[in-house]
Amino acid sequence: MPSHPPFSGAKIALLCNGLILSYQRDDKPSIPWPNLWDLPGGGREGEEAPLACALRETEEEFGLTIAPESIVWARVYPGQGLGGLDTWFFVAHVLPGTFANIHFGTEGQRWAVTTIEAFLANTSAIPHFQHRLREYLLSNPGNVTPGPLAHH
Repeated sequence: MPSHPPFSGAKIALLCNGLILSYQRDDKPSIPWPNLWDLPGGGREGEEAPLACALRETEEEFGLTIAPESIVWARVYPGQGLGGLDTWFFVAHVLPGTFANIHFGTEGQRWAVTTIEAFLANTSAIPHFQHRLREYLLSNPGNVTPGPLAHH
């Protein structure tokens, strides 16, 4: 597997019929954004590619295996990660019933499936992930039908 340029981590917004999955981070001062609402994803392991990172973290955190074909949007954010490394943000449209299969892992206090609007209005959510989700929504008005991958 070819090596991917350095990046610190990847997040993914899992959307289904106007709903989004999020979780409340642990309330530990030693972690970034303690006690705030977050999206699945996390730090890169080894030489994995950005999408592999986001999908692995989703499986570890929620017990969900997300098909790569469900990804409808991807964007790199240069220099916005730990140590000045890039970060990645993905959006996936998942099938109805996906959220019923959640097996919450050991990270975080609790999870929720809310409307996209509620996540975007949540003053306890991590602001830059709300901003990234808004960027996707603005690039895909209506957000009803999955479109092709917009960015690599």
